[in-house]
Amino acid sequence: MGETVEHNARKSRFEIHVDGALAGVAHYDLSNGVADFDHTEVSPAYNGRGLGTTLVKGALDQVRAAGTWKVRATCPFVVTFLKRHPEYDDLVVP
Repeated sequence: MGETVEHNARKSRFEIHVDGALAGVAHYDLSNGVADFDHTEVSPAYNGRGLGTTLVKGALDQVRAAGTWKVRATCPFVVTFLKRHPEYDDLVVP
């Protein structure tokens, strides 16, 4: 299965595609250099494959690589992900 995570800045979200089809999104609101991840959703057709985790990891890896944003999470899925993955603590603002 070919999975890719892409940044769609125009729609303020990261997208996960599976074999070219949009499978999920992680939406953010960017203000003062902080991206508030406020909603994450995976299409029911793709549930149970771990795509939510892959999507959030890919999004945070891209945020880190760009080096211009910090992250805040109000989406419960992203909050839980960050609690389980302290390697992203350097990106998080209170």
